[in-house]
Amino acid sequence: MTRPTPTAETTAAPTLGAAPLSAGVGHYENFPVASLLCPPALRPAVMAIYHFARTADDIADEGDADAAVRLAELAAYRQALQDSLMAGAPISSRWSGIFAPLRQAVQQHGLPAPLLHDLISAFEQDVRHTAAGHHYADTAELLDYCRLSANPVGRLLLHLYGVHDPASLAQSDQICSALQLINFWQDISVDLPRQRHYLPTELLRRHGLPREAFHADANPDAATQVRMAQAVAVLCAQARALMQQGAPLVRRIPGRAGWELRLVIQGGLLILDKIAALQHRSWQQRPRVGALDMPRLLWRALCMR
Repeated sequence: MTRPTPTAETTAAPTLGAAPLSAGVGHYENFPVASLLCPPALRPAVMAIYHFARTADDIADEGDADAAVRLAELAAYRQALQDSLMAGAPISSRWSGIFAPLRQAVQQHGLPAPLLHDLISAFEQDVRHTAAGHHYADTAELLDYCRLSANPVGRLLLHLYGVHDPASLAQSDQICSALQLINFWQDISVDLPRQRHYLPTELLRRHGLPREAFHADANPDAATQVRMAQAVAVLCAQARALMQQGAPLVRRIPGRAGWELRLVIQGGLLILDKIAALQHRSWQQRPRVGALDMPRLLWRALCMR
């Protein structure tokens, strides 16, 4: 899946350009794994969530297994999760390195089990949709996917930080969904060859565009390319608006975690800036955020109110 991701507190954002969240991202590299900003007392739990999601991502994405095998593996993985959530139940020997730390994190912090199950559901949906060549109909369907693939990570991290009020959860969902959408529009050239069709059918129809125009071997004329760029610009504007709606959450996240969230938000917005600098032709070139962008990210994070 294309990651999200990467999710309200998923990363110190430069990894967005290196290997974004699965869904889509990437192996969930947008988690604050070993980040200096991640509170030390919470790192074991964050790492447990990260490894849980990354392993499920590998089951769904890696190798050349067919959809039936992947779904069977994910079903076994879900059962192993369910067993790990039952006090006293044996932990799967196959994935003990995943579920032993996760059980400890769940017991210590009371992590909501449905959010962990939602992540597996997102991977299962990716496998099924890829096998069927499913085309997402509109933005609403994409956001419903984000509810499973991205939003649970932000909510799990907010739970670790002791933030539970409805307004914060809603803003976390907005940030996480925005990150997932940004990942989609960053990765058009990566997803389409893998039969991941995230470009909304309704938008393509509105702009008079065949989905095939975005493929690497297509040779659309100049007028079509203008419409393609306009369509991507619309999608990026939607993601930016969603991110800006969620951004005030930084004022309610304490200490180091709040600063990490600022970097996450600014990393996502910087990807959108880089897509815009490509004249929204991200189907031709994948924009990246790297170490040289860190001063700009830090400055933007400092300037957030």
